Amino acid sequence: REEVATISDPSDDEAIEKASENRTATHQDSDSKPAVKKKRKQPTECFLSQPEEKQESAVKAKRRKKKKISDVLQKSAPKPGVPADLQNLLSQHFGENRSVIEIEELKLSDSCFLPANDLTHSFSSYLKEICPKWVKLRRSHKEKKSVVMLVLCSSALRSLELIKSMTAFKGDCRVIKLFAKHIKIKEQMNMLEKGMFHIGVGTPGRVKTLVEQDALCLNSTKYMILDWNWRDQKLRRMMDIPEIKKETINLLEKSIIKLCRDGSVKLGLF
Repeated sequence: REEVATISDPSDDEAIEKASENRTATHQDSDSKPAVKKKRKQPTECFLSQPEEKQESAVKAKRRKKKKISDVLQKSAPKPGVPADLQNLLSQHFGENRSVIEIEELKLSDSCFLPANDLTHSFSSYLKEICPKWVKLRRSHKEKKSVVMLVLCSSALRSLELIKSMTAFKGDCRVIKLFAKHIKIKEQMNMLEKGMFHIGVGTPGRVKTLVEQDALCLNSTKYMILDWNWRDQKLRRMMDIPEIKKETINLLEKSIIKLCRDGSVKLGLF
């Protein structure tokens, strides 16, 4: 009997050890399962966060590009305006709403243009080059409500700058300011009616209004100068400003182009 008892003890111990090993194995399996799940969740969270960051960076990039328009203009090399630039501007503006015949009537030949500024001239030197007989024209001009030379630019401040810069050219001839800032249109109408002026410098909007109200007659005008190449603080030329562009084209269409085609007015791009 004692031998049987001693023999049965190791088998029982082995059974107990196996049972305990099975229990520990089951516990390890149960503990390892949630750990695997956590590892799977981590890449999914990282994967979802990546496109959001890309979208935000794309939006920021677009916003930055909008703010750098002036930088792009600043880096571009300045090119002097030529008659083809004005021709292309007119054809693009009227191309969608006008027929082929109407567009042809708005085209100007090269003989309608004065030599363009090559960006080496001051305003006075440019005027002296394109108007060598200015003294004779100035003396022969005696009509009221008209000017011999009309200069169009983008703002009142720019008009004052041009008037100051033409001192060497204009001599003792009379210059009238044709812009809206601080000057009422009735005052300008009275000045044109009572006095005699040789040069008018102003903005296309006010000049167009004076022409429409018959306060300014262009039949005696010989030269029309567009301040084409100058840029403001935002690096915009006069034709880059939508309002100025629209008013200038309207004035050209209604009054100037016909006079140019008849040969009485010459266009210059400064």
